Amino acid sequence: MREDATMKYDTILVLDFGGQYCHLIGRRIREQGVYSEIVAQDIKPEEVKRLNEKFNVKGIILSGGPASVYEPNAPKPDPHILGLDLPILGLCYGHQLIALMVGGKVEPAEQREYGIAYVLINKPIGVLKELNKREKVWMSHGDTVFSMPAEFEVLAHTENCPVAAFRHKHKPLYGLQWHPEVIHTKNGTKMLHNFIFEVCRCEANWKMEDIIENMIKSVKADIGEGKAIIALSGGIDSSVATAIAAKALDNRLTAVFVDHGFMRENEPESVKETFQKFNINFVIANAQERFLAKLGGIIDPEKKRKIIGEEFIRVFEEIAEKIGAEYLVQGTIYPDRIESGFRKFSDKIKTHHNVAGLPLKMEFRKIVEPLRDLYKDEVRKVAKMLGLPKEIVFRQPFPGPGLAVRIIGELTTTKIRIAKKADKIVREEIERSGLEENLWQYFAVLTDTKATGVKGDARAYGYVVAIRIVESREAMTASFAKIPYIVLEKISTRITNEIPEVVRVVYDITHKPPATIEWE
Repeated sequence: MREDATMKYDTILVLDFGGQYCHLIGRRIREQGVYSEIVAQDIKPEEVKRLNEKFNVKGIILSGGPASVYEPNAPKPDPHILGLDLPILGLCYGHQLIALMVGGKVEPAEQREYGIAYVLINKPIGVLKELNKREKVWMSHGDTVFSMPAEFEVLAHTENCPVAAFRHKHKPLYGLQWHPEVIHTKNGTKMLHNFIFEVCRCEANWKMEDIIENMIKSVKADIGEGKAIIALSGGIDSSVATAIAAKALDNRLTAVFVDHGFMRENEPESVKETFQKFNINFVIANAQERFLAKLGGIIDPEKKRKIIGEEFIRVFEEIAEKIGAEYLVQGTIYPDRIESGFRKFSDKIKTHHNVAGLPLKMEFRKIVEPLRDLYKDEVRKVAKMLGLPKEIVFRQPFPGPGLAVRIIGELTTTKIRIAKKADKIVREEIERSGLEENLWQYFAVLTDTKATGVKGDARAYGYVVAIRIVESREAMTASFAKIPYIVLEKISTRITNEIPEVVRVVYDITHKPPATIEWE
C-alpha cells in the first residue's frame, strides 16, 4: 500500500480509438509501476486538467483502432489535445492521426503490412533510445504515413512504410506505426519504458495492492446494503471475483455454480469439492438437460453463445428470486469485453456469454464486474495476493460456455462425450510431460469434419480432432506452442486408440492474431 495516502500517482492517459490492444497499452504501463487511465478518444483538454487534480498526468498515448483516418465517421481526438504541455505518443492509428493533424501525408498503402515486420531505425533517440538498427515489430495497418512537415524528423522506416516512426524536433510528440504493446514486438517494453521514463519523466509509484482495495470499495458502492449472487465456474476469474465480493459483502453474497453439462471431465466434482470448503453461501444448479435442450439443432457459434448467456441469466434469476438477491456479480475480464466489441469504435470478434451474450432484459438491478479492466495475468497476481489455492491460481483458462464452443456444429451427447475424452487426454499428456507451466492453454477441439481412416485393417470414417496449444501473457495475443513431436504423437495415438469415433488428429499452428485462441 502507499505510505502516503494523499500522494498522486504519476499517470499516463491512453486515448481509446477502438483498437483491440488499447487496454493492453494500459497494462504494459502498469507493469512498469506507473498508473494508466483509459479515456475517451475525444477527451477535452479541460477534462485532462480535471483528471490532473486526481492524478499526476505525465503523458498521453493515442491507441490503435480498426478504422481508416479517411472514413467519414472515423474517431478523431480533440484537435486541441496536441496543444497540451504533455508528451504525446501515437501508436498505429494514433500515429496516423497525429500525422494527419499536423499536415503530414497519409494515404492507403499499396502493400499493407500485417504481422511481423522489420523496421530500420534511422535515429535511436527518444522513444527509440538504445534500440538496434534493425528491430522486429508487429504491424497491422492499411493506411501509411508517407511524409511529415519540416518540423518533424523520421526516426524509422520499412520497405513499404517510409515514415514508420517520427518525432517533432522541438516538442515531445512521437508516432510509431507498429504496436510496442504486443509481445511480438521484441523490444516493445523498452520502447514504452523510454516514453514513460525518458520522455514523460514518470516515477514508478503505483502498486498492485491498490487494485484490491479499489475493487472492494467499488463492489460496496455498487451494491450498498443489498444482496448479490455471483456466477462461480471454478476458474480463476470467477474465483477472484468471488473473493473480492465476499470481502465487500460478507454473508450477503451467494456463489452459484451452474453445471451446464459442458464442463471438462470430472470438473464439476472438483469445483464442488473446492468451494464447499470456503466460508461462503454456495449453491449448485444442475442444469445439464435444460441447456442441451435449448441448444438442440444450433450450429452457429454466435447463437450458441447467446443462448448459453441467456440461459445462465435465467438460472441465476431463479436462484436470486429465492434468496432475495438483486445484483449479479461476474468475473468478466477485459479480453472478454473487448472481443465482444463493447466499445463504440471496436470491432466485435466474438460474443462472450457473459458480455454481449447477455439478454437485453434481465431482472437484476445491476451487473457488477470488479475485474472488468484486468487481464488474466493481473488476475493471477491478485489471486496470489488474496491467498487463493494453487489449483485455482494456475488453472488454465476455460470458456464460460465450456466444451459447447469447442465442439464445432450441432451439440449432441455423443459429441460431448468425445470432446470430454479428447480434452482429458490432451491435459494428461501435457501435464505428464511437465510442459504445462509454460503454456497458456492446451485443449482439444472436435471439428465437424469427417475423414477416412483405417482401424483394425478395415476402413473407418470418423471425426477429426484438432489440438490447440498456445503460449501467451494476457490472451490478447498468443503464439502456437512448439510442442515436442513425441508428445504430440502420444496425444494423437491415444485419441485415435481410445476414442473409436475419431480417425484423425491435427495440430493448430495459427497465432493470435489472425486466429483467436478458441475456435468458436
